[in-house]
Amino acid sequence: MSSSIPRPPLPAGPFLVVGLARSGVAAAEALVARGERVYGTDRGSPPDAGRLAELGVELELDGDGLHLLGGVSCLVKSPGVPQDAPVVATARERGIGVIGELELGWRLCPNPFVAVTGTNGKTTVTEWLGHVFRSAGMPVAVAGNVGTPLASMTGGLGPESTVVCECSSFQLEDSVAFAPEVAVLLNFSADHLDRHGTLEAYLDAKLRIFAAQPEGATAIWDAGEPVLAGAEIPGAAARRLYGTDCAAPECTVWLAADAIADANGPIVDRSELALAGEHNLLNAMAVATAALSAGVPRDAVAAGLRDFAGVPHRLERVAEIDGVVFVNDSKATNVAAARAALGAFGDGIHAIFGGSLKGERFAELAPAVAGHCAACYLIGESADALAEDLAPAGVPLRRSGDLATAVAEAATAARPGETVLLAPACASFDAFADYEERGRRFRELVEALG
Repeated sequence: MSSSIPRPPLPAGPFLVVGLARSGVAAAEALVARGERVYGTDRGSPPDAGRLAELGVELELDGDGLHLLGGVSCLVKSPGVPQDAPVVATARERGIGVIGELELGWRLCPNPFVAVTGTNGKTTVTEWLGHVFRSAGMPVAVAGNVGTPLASMTGGLGPESTVVCECSSFQLEDSVAFAPEVAVLLNFSADHLDRHGTLEAYLDAKLRIFAAQPEGATAIWDAGEPVLAGAEIPGAAARRLYGTDCAAPECTVWLAADAIADANGPIVDRSELALAGEHNLLNAMAVATAALSAGVPRDAVAAGLRDFAGVPHRLERVAEIDGVVFVNDSKATNVAAARAALGAFGDGIHAIFGGSLKGERFAELAPAVAGHCAACYLIGESADALAEDLAPAGVPLRRSGDLATAVAEAATAARPGETVLLAPACASFDAFADYEERGRRFRELVEALG
């Protein structure tokens, strides 16, 4: 079925696409396919630039793109480009419209949408929802921040497909009319302050997932999230809450006698979930609420909750060597995610923390370190800040320097029954292209130990 929410027309061209990584390339290709005149600019020399040039995109590489503004009517911003980039700020000053790749892709896809955001867990929940739809035999496409740019799907989806779309704050801050039929905000904690500047601006970006939703749409969030309890939730959608400490009529999905349940009774027992940790119980409740709101049958929701095995780099069990379990949670790029990772295990954790800084400190991680860790191995540019903030935890803090040294030291120190956990609490950009490359390197290092 097609979406029940009408799309505004695209702004008039010509278009300037700023930032030519995956999202920017997808946006440029989608616009070219529509017969639009497209310019592209990037501060570097991205590998796909040659293909765009062959398609007729007029490019400026290794520059700021400012001189291209004279010939365009709309700027399409890739999510990695900050709002204060000179070409973006100048476009706004001149009255040139600015939209993001998420907004562009949504306007070009007439399909119904289930959109997911949150500081942590959004990739897991997005992929889990895709799995639930497939379990029900319902056509689905998974896109967005999860890896496949939404704009790359324009024109290629059957009208019966639902799009399950992961939305980052970088994508949502550029949304204008984006209005999914079902929108989910999982949780909120400090992150990306180097980009958004303040916690309030970061929250505003997240809440944009609800802002344009009309009556008839559904807005979903965790009833136990303290920041959201005091927030003014925008939009006109019906509210559906879930949580472990609430019951009807406040919540649509809740925990009853250790089972995820709704008004029709138990859906699945928490012991049947394949994914460990209290945070994954909440993720499962979010999946159930969103899937039921989108019309997935209850039996398929239950089956999909039971047999979803998780996503790479998120509490991914890599190996067990001489009784020591090695776990890759490279996607834990902030304090809240690292804290949740520690809580998924008992004690005896040898935790590898560190990477590039994002404006967040680490004091809130110290109690979890004290309760779960045998030792911590600190790497990257954040090592000094981690050492200072985790000192009150009273566990050994080793300055390992880099990931290879940390893995080797942790593997030597760990005893049978203990866990070596990569949960960096930081971004990866001081040493790796992204968290995926960091996670793959961790896997390689662990496999070499065996």
